[in-house]
Amino acid sequence: METTPIGSLRQHIGEQVKIQGWLQVLRDQKKMQFLVVRDRTGMVQVAFWRQSDPSLAEQISKLTTESALTITGKVVDNPIVKLGGLEIQLETLKVESLAQSPLPFEPFGDTLPSTDFRSDWRYLDLRRTESLLIFKVQTTLEMAMREFWVKNDFMEIHSPKIMGSASEGGAELFEMTYFDRKAYLAQSPQFYKQMAMAAGFEKVFEIGPVFRADPSFTARHMTEFTGIDMEISWIDSHDDVMRVLENLLQYTYQRVKEVHGDQIKEVFHKELIVPEVPFPRVTMAEAHEILKEVGYQLPPEKKGDLDPGGERALAKYIKDKYNHEFVYVIDWPITVRPFYHMRHEDNPHLTKSFDLIASGLEIVTGAQREHRYDVLLRQAKEKGVSQESIQFYLDFFKYGCPPHGGFGMGLSRLLMVMLDVPNIRECVFLFRGPNRLHP
Repeated sequence: METTPIGSLRQHIGEQVKIQGWLQVLRDQKKMQFLVVRDRTGMVQVAFWRQSDPSLAEQISKLTTESALTITGKVVDNPIVKLGGLEIQLETLKVESLAQSPLPFEPFGDTLPSTDFRSDWRYLDLRRTESLLIFKVQTTLEMAMREFWVKNDFMEIHSPKIMGSASEGGAELFEMTYFDRKAYLAQSPQFYKQMAMAAGFEKVFEIGPVFRADPSFTARHMTEFTGIDMEISWIDSHDDVMRVLENLLQYTYQRVKEVHGDQIKEVFHKELIVPEVPFPRVTMAEAHEILKEVGYQLPPEKKGDLDPGGERALAKYIKDKYNHEFVYVIDWPITVRPFYHMRHEDNPHLTKSFDLIASGLEIVTGAQREHRYDVLLRQAKEKGVSQESIQFYLDFFKYGCPPHGGFGMGLSRLLMVMLDVPNIRECVFLFRGPNRLHP
């Protein structure tokens, strides 16, 4: 007999079915036994009369919560049952794996232990309804992005994650031994996306791992995460990149809302709003003026930059003024941007770059890139980047390269703002941080 997903049992009233899942609740009463069984599609009540088979009743009494079970029985309509108005009348039960008792923590309890403790038992934590929905949404989100890109004639690339030299100025790199020499884990596919532009690919995207040796212990940082990257050629400015990005996000939100909107509202108590385009745009100089206006004081070291509090204050201002969850902060000063960002012709102290802030959290960094060999070399030297360390990258621009630009976005940060989840550790299958290498 084929396994029937619990979520589709309503289509099998009066039929014999087989379900497989975890025992979430056991109500062991004098005459009846009720088992609430869960799989990834839902939950169902299974009923059994004790007197019909005393030996089976005894076996059921010994079950522990979260045991893995295979059950067969007849699906009957029962409006009294809160779980879908139906139940299964149990015929056979097989214990595939008896869970040890007690559990390290109760995944479906009223209170949960700390995120760090739950990370030790992540596979139990992932059984929660909230966790399951996050990764269902992630699947739809990535599929929607690929749909958008394919419809718009993009190609997917997979760049190497082991690099022979430091990228992006050499900050936050994990060093490793590669046979008889040093190598580094890639902190971005940036250089290789640009190589694709020099190769004539014109429109590329990549979804893949990114590594950052950043000793941060915040609710929004990880040392390994999934990056969403895009690069396009023949652009006039960074505004071309922003238009593609906002259309991508609008399309993605629409698809997620269509598939999961009701469940997101039920589980996360959030109405998913599809953003209108274009997104609001403010220059970095304007952002600083806005923060002064609302009374937010940036730390002195953040001159020409924003701190997390500033991002939240700016987002609130935009929400109040434009009723929009997204805002581009554009035209960042060269002091806080990498050497390969193109600079404005009329103001060489500013770059043609942007950050996208969503619900107070920075989720995207993008820019038009400098594609002229001599200008790139000069800007690298100004930033203290040695020519030798990036010569392989500079070579991409020797034999004709179109004007181009793109962005990098954190998948888990996007999920955080989409579902209003306060900690990024909830939005990644397994978290990696300075003190976390297991499981």
